Amino acid sequence: MNVWHAVLALGGLGVVLGLVIAAASRFFKAEADPRLEKLAEALPGINCGGCGHTGCAAFANALAAGEADVSGCPVGGRDAAEQLSSILGVELKEAVRMTVLVRCSGGVRARNKFQYEGIGDCHAAMQIGGGPKDCSYGCLGLGTCAKTCAFGAVSIVDDVAVVDPERCTACQVCVAACPKGLIIPVPYHADVHIPCSSREKGGTLRKICDIGCLGCRICEKVCIHNAISVEDNFASIDFEKCNGCGDCAEKCPRKLIVDAKLDRGPRLMEG
Repeated sequence: MNVWHAVLALGGLGVVLGLVIAAASRFFKAEADPRLEKLAEALPGINCGGCGHTGCAAFANALAAGEADVSGCPVGGRDAAEQLSSILGVELKEAVRMTVLVRCSGGVRARNKFQYEGIGDCHAAMQIGGGPKDCSYGCLGLGTCAKTCAFGAVSIVDDVAVVDPERCTACQVCVAACPKGLIIPVPYHADVHIPCSSREKGGTLRKICDIGCLGCRICEKVCIHNAISVEDNFASIDFEKCNGCGDCAEKCPRKLIVDAKLDRGPRLMEG
């Protein structure tokens, strides 16, 4: 009988505790934000991480908490931003459309120090002496960035990565994928580019690449807008100052600088 008394006592205690827990969970239950489902539906759902969060659900949570901007989804573009702003009842600010640029033009015009026959991945190639290219700053051309692009915006042409700005959503997954940090975000309307990341001196650079920047500073000197600076043999453009005149591209002795001759008006983020 003592055993049955113990069993019944423990069983009764379990029932009481269960009821207490159930009541507590109902009383202290955090109500889900009714906007979350609508926010998630307004997002593309590809979880690319371009918004700076781990995925669309995390971005929706950040939006609901007021910790993210409705224009933060580069894939959804303006259409998604308008829906998100409507759901949250916040003002939609104009956002400038972005794309990315590969800061290298070497490819087949850059020398190889050895023939790489390993795994077709830039990270793997980097493990062998920093990769097969003589230029330690150059694109390895194995297409790791292209493989990560869900939109087919990155391709390998003549052993160097190139970006199609019309397909690019600026999700920046390729930026994170490049082991050399050669891919950078730029405004879509920035039509003058210097696609080279080398910091080698001109004499050395001539021996390893037929198109790379020599650091000669001609572009810097010819730019009347002070948009170009050359430091440590590395030329860069301040896109806020550049008006796309193309003088630097015309004067570059290596014909490295690209002048796409686009409309210089800011292209707002599109849907």
